[in-house]
Amino acid sequence: MSILKNIKNLISNFYLKLELQDFVKEQKPNKFNIKNVETVGILFDATKAEDLELVKKYVNALRDNRKKLKVIGFFNAKEIHNMTYSKLEYDFISHKELNLLGKPTDAFIENFMEDKLDLLIDLNINNHFPLKYIAALSKATFKVGKFSEKDKEIYDLMIDIDNIEGDNTQPLKYFLKQVDTYLAMLNKN
Repeated sequence: MSILKNIKNLISNFYLKLELQDFVKEQKPNKFNIKNVETVGILFDATKAEDLELVKKYVNALRDNRKKLKVIGFFNAKEIHNMTYSKLEYDFISHKELNLLGKPTDAFIENFMEDKLDLLIDLNINNHFPLKYIAALSKATFKVGKFSEKDKEIYDLMIDIDNIEGDNTQPLKYFLKQVDTYLAMLNKN
């Protein structure tokens, strides 16, 4: 990372911490059960076509289980790529929709964060600040994300994928499997 990007990242995270101090999250649930979940939000890096296709399959599986979905994909590029997708479920952002500190500026982002989703799954395995920002300020009841010591105040469930054993070629696929495994384990309690 360049020095300017490091400085921008430090400043962005500082301002996010300030916003989180003012952000009041409702009391966390004592018990989480995926069977009771009706609305799901998903955040992901849409830059790679194979990751986009994997998320589409995951969204279809959730929809088959009668979940209402809202999905935001982030293109780590200046523009959103031309593609076909359902505008009812998917929204996309790129660098064009960010302010100088990397904060998303579109109205649909504010609506997403204000929506009291039952479950938010942050598939931001590449640590993109815009997705972290959305997850941090989302009013979702239960949030799942990648493990990071710095992000403990954001998520209710964190999954460590930095120490993947064996095949490390598909970290998003591995992460999705872990999300399903851990959410299923929570149901047994």
